[in-house]
Amino acid sequence: MSALFCFGLSYTAASYIAHYGAQFKRIAGTVSTADKAGRLNKQGLGGRLVEAFLFDDQPALASAFAGANLVIVSIPPDADGDRVLARYADDLRRASQISAIVYLSTIGVYGDHGGAWIDEMTPAKPVSPRSRERLQAEQQWQDFGARIEKPVAILRLPGIYGPGRNALVNLVRGHAKRIVKPGQVFNRIHVRDIAQAIEAAHVRRANGIFNICDDEPTPGADPVSYAAQLLGMAPPPELDFDAIKPTLPPMAQSFYAESKRVRNTRMKDELGVTLAYPTYRRGLRALFEAGEHLRDAAARS
Repeated sequence: MSALFCFGLSYTAASYIAHYGAQFKRIAGTVSTADKAGRLNKQGLGGRLVEAFLFDDQPALASAFAGANLVIVSIPPDADGDRVLARYADDLRRASQISAIVYLSTIGVYGDHGGAWIDEMTPAKPVSPRSRERLQAEQQWQDFGARIEKPVAILRLPGIYGPGRNALVNLVRGHAKRIVKPGQVFNRIHVRDIAQAIEAAHVRRANGIFNICDDEPTPGADPVSYAAQLLGMAPPPELDFDAIKPTLPPMAQSFYAESKRVRNTRMKDELGVTLAYPTYRRGLRALFEAGEHLRDAAARS
């Protein structure tokens, strides 16, 4: 029986399940609260039935992923390392049906490169604590895969957007900001393209590190301006990063402290991925044409 197990039934996992879940006869995964587990067990995820478990329910989880062919991991590590391996390494080692493991990481592990182009051969020099923890977890998963002789694809992701999470709905909700820091650029990725990268890693039994990102790194304010243009509204005023820095949470401050342009050549050549949304303009326009902003406004009225 073909089965999928997701350590973290997340936004990204939901997109993968919606687009590729039909191939699995069983889909299961973890959530952080009993309320969410109950809701997903009743309503499903990505339009499909799922079995949701609390992360600490070890007997149930060990049974659920014992027959899994694909394991997707999106639970963040902590200062002590990867939480999944700390708790479930032995159970995973005994899960002989596993043919592919996909670990979702972050391009934050590269640190700051002053806007220069980088790729998977660029040494990782994480700056923020959470990026250092991710790099440590990446290595733990690669070491684990080598020990059990299973492929582990490390997918390094930039800022994620898609249905329900994008500049269009942020503008409609009045939450959008145009923060300007000269010279700061970054990549993005539509959640649909992450889903196809996961599937490519699964089908190809990919092993190693892959940057999963769009083709056009740009300043952070650009998508907000473009989304406002699509909506026919004035964009919010520009905000100088240095002026508002003290008001930003630590995660946002660390994000704007880094600048890099990330190449995705390996994703295309080795995983065979052709991006559905190679630029933020393609992605936002598709969301606009699908009525994303109208659905959000109706839901809030």
